[in-house]
Amino acid sequence: MNPEEFKLIQPSLPVEPGIYKFIDENNKIIYVGKARNLRNRVSSYFKTSHDNYKTRVLSRKTIRIEFTIVKSEQDALLLENLLIKENQPRYNIQLRDDKTYPHICIKNERFPRVFLTRTLTDDSSEYLGPYTSVKRVRSILRLLQSLFPLRTCNLNLSQKKIEEGKYKARLEYHIGNCLGPCEDKQTEVSYSESISLIRNILKGQYGSVMQELRKNMQFHSEKFEFEKAHLIKSKIELLENYQAKSTIVSPVIDNVDVFSIIDNEKSAFVNYLKVVNGSITQTKTVELRKKLEESPHDLLIFAIISLRQDYKSDSPEIITPISLDFPDEKISITVPQRGDKKKLLELSLSNAEYYKNSRESLTGKSKSTGTLELLQREFRLTELPVYLECFDNSNFQGSFPVSSMVVFKMGKPVKKDYRHYNIKSVTGPNDFASMEEVVYRRYSKLLNENLPLPQLVIIDGGKGQLSAARTALEKLNLAGKIPIAGIAKRLEEIYFPDDPLPLHIDKRSPALKLIQRMRDEAHRFAITFHKTKRDKATLKTSLTEIVGIGKKTSEMLLKKFRSEKKIQQASLDELAVLIGESKALKLKEHFDNLNS
Repeated sequence: MNPEEFKLIQPSLPVEPGIYKFIDENNKIIYVGKARNLRNRVSSYFKTSHDNYKTRVLSRKTIRIEFTIVKSEQDALLLENLLIKENQPRYNIQLRDDKTYPHICIKNERFPRVFLTRTLTDDSSEYLGPYTSVKRVRSILRLLQSLFPLRTCNLNLSQKKIEEGKYKARLEYHIGNCLGPCEDKQTEVSYSESISLIRNILKGQYGSVMQELRKNMQFHSEKFEFEKAHLIKSKIELLENYQAKSTIVSPVIDNVDVFSIIDNEKSAFVNYLKVVNGSITQTKTVELRKKLEESPHDLLIFAIISLRQDYKSDSPEIITPISLDFPDEKISITVPQRGDKKKLLELSLSNAEYYKNSRESLTGKSKSTGTLELLQREFRLTELPVYLECFDNSNFQGSFPVSSMVVFKMGKPVKKDYRHYNIKSVTGPNDFASMEEVVYRRYSKLLNENLPLPQLVIIDGGKGQLSAARTALEKLNLAGKIPIAGIAKRLEEIYFPDDPLPLHIDKRSPALKLIQRMRDEAHRFAITFHKTKRDKATLKTSLTEIVGIGKKTSEMLLKKFRSEKKIQQASLDELAVLIGESKALKLKEHFDNLNS
């Protein structure tokens, strides 16, 4: 639509607030916008000249304009966001989010179940989330199960069926993980009270839950029911420990949303923190692709509306780095200059900055190169770590100790360079000494053969294994010349020599995922070698200990029957055909003696 054509329809456009849709020749919505005054806003797209090339293309491709009048600018903002999500118009800002994030579902049923789900259905159930980490959801569910035993079965617990005795309590009841509502051992009122407390915990309202638990503890204590009181006290301590692990900001900051934004030429990165009762309960960072050179103000408002809808936030206060002309007058916008709210905003900005850097590190490069550059920054390496090695140990109660070493180049495994090591100088289960031995053997060999050294060495383990590997490098005069780090399994912490505090890398970081992949590959390679060695030793101490049965005969039997159990089950004739009647008789006699 050119400016002359637009002039014909301009007088018919309303001056009220609302949304407008630009539609192309294929009857497809290519842009959705909102406006305080529809006529003025839409007219701005059809000027005689435009500096923005994309805006010129948009106006040229538009052949029809539709609009919807609403009561307020806030209504226009919500409707615009909904239409963008539904239609994904080509020229609108888009939230880059290709994940289906997990939620916690409180099922709409009698004696509601509480469980993790990625599928949201319109069944009147309550969904809390989304959460960015499945691991976090599972830890929350474990906490809830410890505090309030709930049913996990999917039985239809109608009052009629319970009264008729249709169901029997299962194992979960007998081990204390369920209170048996299926046999009417727990009332619906008691169960509903637990669900109410669970709902408060999921919303970050720990104080009200603590208060209720303490009241119940006092009640049982006054009735001299000390076992019940002690059980509740244990639950309070469990909840206090869990709350202590949350990021505590300030107990006086309650029910606040924090948004920050950082942008470049093509995208903007918005971080969201939800704060309830002084704790950060939710966090998420999204990327928005610019389409028409939108301002940070417009981008931030779009993200705020979208994320608050996703997280069902009703916070009356929003903290931002810039002043916003927010259409909802019930919500206050705060741009803090000092104090705890300022620290919160700085934390949000740090998250947005980190996300922006990690995305930009992959732009214009191969994914592996971007990951290595990110790893170089995270580990403060002086050169790009294109050549990495990772070590792991494996043993069974000190028996059959082995080690493995895997090699990655340009972020990819190079399997022909993998190495197995039999532990030679260590007796018994000494993981540290084993690690020192194999690291020494590996790099003394590289030095003797004048081969290149890796730019980074990863040790599977924490401070102890890392210290042992460092000792080996010191003996070779390589300490400080080869960067080395350890990864501890439990919290995925990264340790460096001479640094008592670990490095915590964002769990979504491609750099951490590369280290984890190397660690897992080294573990797999070590376990495979260990099992092979153990199986050979087992073969030697079982079949080959029979007089007259040697290694070659044992291999023939195992190749044919696959296991020692099946050899025992084979008939004398089957064995005789394979190894001869004399040896077959010896085998049968041996197994008969074992079983007698």
